[in-house]
Amino acid sequence: MMPTPVIVLKEGTDTSQGVPQLVSNINACQVIAEAVRTTLGPRGMDKLIVDNRGKATISNDGATILNLLDVVHPAAKTLVEIARAQDAEVGDGTTSVTLLAAEFLKQLKSYVEEGLHAQTIIRAFRTATQLAVKKIKDIAVTIKKDDREEQRKLLEKCAATALNSKLIAGQKEFFSNMVVDAVMMLDELLPLKMIGMKKVQGGALEDSQLVAGVAFKKTISYAGFEMQPKRYENPKIALLNIELELKAEKDNAEVRVNNIQDYQAIVDAEWTILYDKLEKIFKSGAKVVLSKLPIGDVATQYFADRDLFCAGRVQEEDLKRTMMACGGSIQTSVGSLTDDVLGQCELFEEVQVGGERYNFFKGCPKAKTCTIILRGGAEQFMEETERSLHDAIMIVRRTIKNDSIVAGGGSIEMELSKYLRDYSRTIPGKQQLLIGAYAKALEVIPRQLCDNAGFDATNILNKLRAKHAQGGMWYGVDVNNEDIADNFKACVWEPAIVRIHALTAASEAACLILSVDETIKNPRSTTDGPPGPAGRGRGRPHGHPH
Repeated sequence: MMPTPVIVLKEGTDTSQGVPQLVSNINACQVIAEAVRTTLGPRGMDKLIVDNRGKATISNDGATILNLLDVVHPAAKTLVEIARAQDAEVGDGTTSVTLLAAEFLKQLKSYVEEGLHAQTIIRAFRTATQLAVKKIKDIAVTIKKDDREEQRKLLEKCAATALNSKLIAGQKEFFSNMVVDAVMMLDELLPLKMIGMKKVQGGALEDSQLVAGVAFKKTISYAGFEMQPKRYENPKIALLNIELELKAEKDNAEVRVNNIQDYQAIVDAEWTILYDKLEKIFKSGAKVVLSKLPIGDVATQYFADRDLFCAGRVQEEDLKRTMMACGGSIQTSVGSLTDDVLGQCELFEEVQVGGERYNFFKGCPKAKTCTIILRGGAEQFMEETERSLHDAIMIVRRTIKNDSIVAGGGSIEMELSKYLRDYSRTIPGKQQLLIGAYAKALEVIPRQLCDNAGFDATNILNKLRAKHAQGGMWYGVDVNNEDIADNFKACVWEPAIVRIHALTAASEAACLILSVDETIKNPRSTTDGPPGPAGRGRGRPHGHPH
């Protein structure tokens, strides 16, 4: 008699376990790494990604690319997550993280296939990572904060290194200067929100400018706008969240009218309410009125007659930045417009930038805030510039906060690789092989830098190994001359924290993927189709005839 098979899981459930399962997860991660592999470094290529709505994005930033790819494979999603974490935490080095994690797994694949237990591997990797991080901390160079000039030069070099691998590498002098200026304007906490980025099409990249203060695009204006002055010295700024239009009152109430006089009284009441609001704003002494909600034409003309400037429908983040910069607070009623809720700045003016008019607030007393106005030909190009500058800004912030740096260009990886190799020779057993594999995996960064630039990778890596063995610890790939160079002298610098974070995240991801030995996928229920958007003709046909 046959034993009855026990069915625990719903039929159609896909389970796979054991070594083949691990190997297939590792392969999936390789595929993800292939996607961003060629974007690494100063000679990296860019990817053009078109999403389902047909919007094209050209990017070189590992995290952006992985975010836009719809990754379905559960194990490969881990790599996307670590790239995202690196982007949020440090801002740069997203491609390196993905590559390192995939390379760790690739080096381990043969060991897994031979049946080495995953926990042994994980233990070795944890040891190796701790050693590597300790080594980075030992050899990182600390910079003196006291000397302002020195610090500034250093920050510019770090920003330039971050911009090296981006589309705008040609103008990196110009932009690294701008980024450092922008970050230097902020206060101690360096909040990212205080740096605004506005993109204006047209003009050359060099026309981009940094405004010490707030700038935003002129909002939709109504009749009477032309008469308003466009420039004030030391104005008071009223920030409102009120609608100054006529239609506001009659929407809220229902009134029965018998004769024309009654109707007239209602209309008059509306005007009185509006004029009352406007008068209060005028009396408060504010010269610039910004509101998140629309300001109608009656109000616009009223302000124009009294030499006030007004802008309605200002975006919330711009309003908030103005509030942080000029002081004051956003008011929802006009009853209490006293001096302490009004903002101030030294100069307000409206300027033409490209085809757009921009409102500038300069010389803000309160916060340290600034706005970068980017110019450029194509929209995608400006978006990519914005992403690149975001990376550079993050790097500069990190460098100010943690003041130790290492040399980039694959040099730190080669040094760690040599260090771990030497260490692995001192220990017996399986650990030796595994730490050796970790060391070999670190070489993927310089190797990929060579491949992307079209160099002979094996040749250059051999030179690098020899150099590091002789003690040239900052030697890395020199992309400009197809050779190796002392990257510390060549000023290819990055904050040590970038590398530390990259290594820990990559090895964590690798360990995570290794520790999974079974995947159980629930079958999609086939009976129900995907739920359509409710209501719009997707419902069941009703009984009544159409």
